[in-house]
Amino acid sequence: MSDLYHQGNREFQDQFGTRPLADRIDDLIRKDHLEEEEIEFISARNMFFISTVDADGRPTVSYKGGATGFVRVLDEKNIAFPLYDGNGMFFSAGNINANNNVGLLFIDFENPHRLRLHGTATVSTDDELLDSYPEADMIVRIEVRNTFINCPRYIHPGAGTEQSVHVPVDGVETPDAEWKTWDVVADVVPKKKP
Repeated sequence: MSDLYHQGNREFQDQFGTRPLADRIDDLIRKDHLEEEEIEFISARNMFFISTVDADGRPTVSYKGGATGFVRVLDEKNIAFPLYDGNGMFFSAGNINANNNVGLLFIDFENPHRLRLHGTATVSTDDELLDSYPEADMIVRIEVRNTFINCPRYIHPGAGTEQSVHVPVDGVETPDAEWKTWDVVADVVPKKKP
């Protein structure tokens, strides 16, 4: 059995008669490494979604954004990206510490296209890449387990070319999130790093 599918997937594949299709898709498009097309696609993104799971198996999904190319392809089996100042909950980083299996979804809304990537992650506060990302708190590295393109037909078209003013840019002061000034949290928001 493919390591992509488990018994739960197989039960529905059998119920709906899609096991042969699922196996063909697995054979045709799933890879255990990144090739040039995937590298170019990832490098051209300014956002993605990451799913992580805590020690008790409870999942969460987070949006990660940055300057175009903030996800770096280090080689055909490894990518890295920064974690910036957030809401202090550390769902992604904490979950990676507890369970290092992750799933990423990269989407191009302008030219409907998407790529899934599954892998094993680490998170570090002293990674050698840290200094190359202005205002980054941590670096996440992911070793690719598998990657594959995904049908884009349900992607709603949208323009995503404009960058948020909150994305750190070297030499430019990044404004605080408005919610961090609200009275109900102002007393517990950590001071900004100089």
